[in-house]
Amino acid sequence: MSRTLIVACLVATGIAEASAQRYTCPPEQWTMTQLEALKRDGFKVPDVVQRHALALALPACLGHPSPKLRDGIAFEALSTWMRAAQIDHATMRTLRADLLKMIAKQDAKGFAAPFAALVLSEVARTDRLAAWMSSDERDEMVRAAAMFLAKVSDYRAFNDHEGFRHGVAHGADFALQLALNSATTKAQLDHLMLAIAGQVAPNADVAYWAGESDRLARPIVFIAQRQLHADAEWQSFFGEVTNPRPLASWQEAFTSELGIRKRHNVRAFLLSVYASASSSADPGIRQLLGPVTAGLKTVP
Repeated sequence: MSRTLIVACLVATGIAEASAQRYTCPPEQWTMTQLEALKRDGFKVPDVVQRHALALALPACLGHPSPKLRDGIAFEALSTWMRAAQIDHATMRTLRADLLKMIAKQDAKGFAAPFAALVLSEVARTDRLAAWMSSDERDEMVRAAAMFLAKVSDYRAFNDHEGFRHGVAHGADFALQLALNSATTKAQLDHLMLAIAGQVAPNADVAYWAGESDRLARPIVFIAQRQLHADAEWQSFFGEVTNPRPLASWQEAFTSELGIRKRHNVRAFLLSVYASASSSADPGIRQLLGPVTAGLKTVP
């Protein structure tokens, strides 16, 4: 039996064993002390079976209330391994399937789905850099990203005790990696754009303050760089973003808390796009300058 086949068999065995421990955090056979030591060592796990098993177990920690474990270990470990190409495709597919299930669920604590979306952005990044997904798998990712972002209703971003939730920003990061992928089609980009437009100024008691508007703007800028949309389509997109509803007009924005928040959110998004469009030499990104300038004139 070849070494490659032996490793594949060992990894498969590790995956099977990991399935029983995917829902415990910290993962079985790992203490918090060990995980902290692993982080200090740059998440080096030379044993391929152990690394793959841990990769499949760590998503259970994405919903943990401790940012030290959730952000600092679970997310950082998975991101580190994916960026170093240290997770094989079979394990990536299992991880991807688990994460897609996680973002479809809501929980009162509100950590698991946003952090699953953030890890999925890393999964999407690996496929962008070296394609390994089928077109159907990639389409499932696009639909999941658009659905997750469109349905975000928990706008808690950050607090000193619990750290980040950041559903909108993490959903935008997921959309960004898909938008950057040259294999993503125009129709798929349209799904992402629609979801982004719906979160620019949601009809909720929220005024973005933790970078959400910038994160929403980034995928739009890179979609424009693809040069797949005509001027009229961008005018339509920004026309939707700058629509004052449920206000009768933008003049009403100064008469209510909802109106002031909506104006704040829309202008923050427009200004972020404008900053990129006005400073870029890329012809696709420059294409945004006209409609975003018109949008800024529309929203006083």
